[in-house]
Amino acid sequence: MEPQNASTVTEFQLLGFQNLLEWQTLLFAIFLFIYFLTITGNVVIISVVNQDQRLHSPMYTFLKHLSFLEIWYTSTIVPLLLANLLSWGQAISFSTCMAQLYFFVFFGATECFLLAMMAYDRYLAICRPLHYSFLMSSEICTKLVAISWLTGVGTGFLPSLMISKLDFCGPNQINHFFCDLPPLMQLSCSSVYITEMAILILSVAVLCICFFLTLVSYVFIVSSILRIPSASGQMKTFSTCGSHLAVVTIYYGTMISMYVRPKAHLSPEANKIISVFYTVITPLLNPVIYSLRNKDFKEAVRKVMRRKCGICGVRVHGSLFI
Repeated sequence: MEPQNASTVTEFQLLGFQNLLEWQTLLFAIFLFIYFLTITGNVVIISVVNQDQRLHSPMYTFLKHLSFLEIWYTSTIVPLLLANLLSWGQAISFSTCMAQLYFFVFFGATECFLLAMMAYDRYLAICRPLHYSFLMSSEICTKLVAISWLTGVGTGFLPSLMISKLDFCGPNQINHFFCDLPPLMQLSCSSVYITEMAILILSVAVLCICFFLTLVSYVFIVSSILRIPSASGQMKTFSTCGSHLAVVTIYYGTMISMYVRPKAHLSPEANKIISVFYTVITPLLNPVIYSLRNKDFKEAVRKVMRRKCGICGVRVHGSLFI
């Protein structure tokens, strides 16, 4: 007798926020607005960095790649979320679900590596300024960016491959707004112990190690800041680093709470709220916060806006990024 493919489920239904039916229109408007700001903001950052020669440095190279990443990362999740809010239960094929899962893990892991590299870059710039140009040359920066992307590509394969090999023979309703790891494993009718352990180990390796390296970099940065004789200089640098660290902590904290935790799961609604932070909110906040306190970047935005709008000699005061 030929072995039968146990994955009898050919499509899933994403339940999304069906428990908030009366809020569907409002949620759609909010998420659409955030998505529009995210795409627009990140495109502007990429454009400004490309057009201003003063921003052709390792720090802005990392920022440009982070912005490019955030565009695709949020686009992996939000369009389907918006369609779900309009249709009250979006059907998604098995193969499309696995593809979304792969790209979600790929972009999420790449972001972890990029954030760790950016923290290391800031550590060198602040703590090793005399050796910065040697330790973070354009060639080294390019290699670090390439390593981040390639490692992310590889990281995405294991979870999506292991999930795709599970048997799905019962209910096909995913109580989430995208194809995430925990709800998919809950739907499987086969043993998921090995899959859970492999994903847990991978999550610890990527999330916890990258977060630890980021924190270590900021510990050295803070200790270096404390040696600045000027109180105003200390406050300004603390303010900038604090905003960076706050957004990084939100991203890593919510991701770790989802994928590095005991088997006892939170409620599906709590999972959705946590997931909104790292799939919808941080793609908007990350690049904006990293450019918000930077004088050179703000001046570059004004310069580009004056040139594009043809308003010569008029200072631009209002901007989303200033």
